[in-house]
Amino acid sequence: MESTEGKHLFRDLERRCAVAGKPQRVKGQVEEVVGIVTGDKKLEAKGKSDRRAGGAKEKVSKVKNKVDTVTKKMERKAAKTIDKTKDLGHKK
Repeated sequence: MESTEGKHLFRDLERRCAVAGKPQRVKGQVEEVVGIVTGDKKLEAKGKSDRRAGGAKEKVSKVKNKVDTVTKKMERKAAKTIDKTKDLGHKK
């Protein structure tokens, strides 16, 4: 089993990743546009990279949240099934 401290560290990392994604994506969009307008190919490329990295962080965070939701739902269903099975065993 995972330690409580480990879970908290992982949650903090998840939040930072999700929170960092949007600003990084927006920063990248700005850099990309400025690069296009000024003709600075390096800045444009850096902006694209930042935009894509930020978008990826946001998507990973959304997927992680979906997986957590489904996992919790399945755990509840499994617990109910186990309880019903125990109840059936006691009725005999």
